[in-house]
Amino acid sequence: AQHVAVINETFARKFFHNEDPIGQHLGLGDASHSGDYEVIGVVEDAKYQDTRGPAYATVFLPLLQTPAGEPSHDSSVYIHDIELRVVGTPPSLEPAVRRALADIDPNLTVLGVVSFGEQVARNFNRERLVARLTELFGLLALTLACVGLYGVTSYSVARRISEIGLRMALGAERRNILGLVLRGAFTQVILGLAIGIPAALAGGRLLSAELYGVKSYDAVALGLAVVTLAACAFVAGFVPARRATKVDPMVALRYE
Repeated sequence: AQHVAVINETFARKFFHNEDPIGQHLGLGDASHSGDYEVIGVVEDAKYQDTRGPAYATVFLPLLQTPAGEPSHDSSVYIHDIELRVVGTPPSLEPAVRRALADIDPNLTVLGVVSFGEQVARNFNRERLVARLTELFGLLALTLACVGLYGVTSYSVARRISEIGLRMALGAERRNILGLVLRGAFTQVILGLAIGIPAALAGGRLLSAELYGVKSYDAVALGLAVVTLAACAFVAGFVPARRATKVDPMVALRYE
C-alpha cells in the first residue's frame, strides 16, 4: 500500500511554506527514500513535550507503516496510550475497558485508566501552584493597601482636628468636611493606581511566562482591584470624617 503520513501545521509551515502540503511527498531519515510518504492530511498543532514552548514539527504515520528499528526520544513505534471518548467516569469504566482489551489480546497489560482532566491536572501542578501563590499574595497586598489607606486617612483626620473645628466654627457644613476628607483619600488612591497599574501590567508580562495560557493582563482583575480600593478609600475617609464632624467646634479648637 502507498505509504501515507499526516503532518501538523508547524511541519507544513516549516517545510512546505506557502505550498499546499496535501499530495506532497516526504521521507524519514534515509535520503534514498525521500519521497516514500505522501501527505494526506494536516492537523492542528498539539504540544506533547513542553507546554510553554512552541509546538514541534510532527509527522504521524500509520502504525503498520512505521519504519522498523529502535524508537528514539522523538519517535515511537509502540502503543503507549489508547484514547477513548466515553460518557461516564474512569473508575466505573475501567473494568469494561480491561475486558475489551483482554478479548483482543489476553497478553495486553493495562497499567492504568485516567481521565483527560486528571492528566491535565497532573501536568500543570507547577502552574497551579504559581497561580495559587499569586492569588494569595495579591489578596494580601490588596488587604494591606486597604488597611494602610484607612490608617493614613484616620491619622490625617486626627492631625487636622483643629483645622476641621476652625472650618466648622466659620460656618462649614458637615458635607463640606466629608468632601474635604474624601478628596484627600481618593487623591491617595489615584496616585497609587497611577503607579500600581503600570507595575501590574509589567509584572503580568513576567508571570505570563510561568502560567500556561494566561494573558499578560486581565482587565476584570484590574477593574475589581480599582473598585475595591475605591470602596476602601470611601470607608477610610467617611468613617473618621464623620466622627470628626461630630466634635464640638470649641472642643476641636482647644485640641492640642
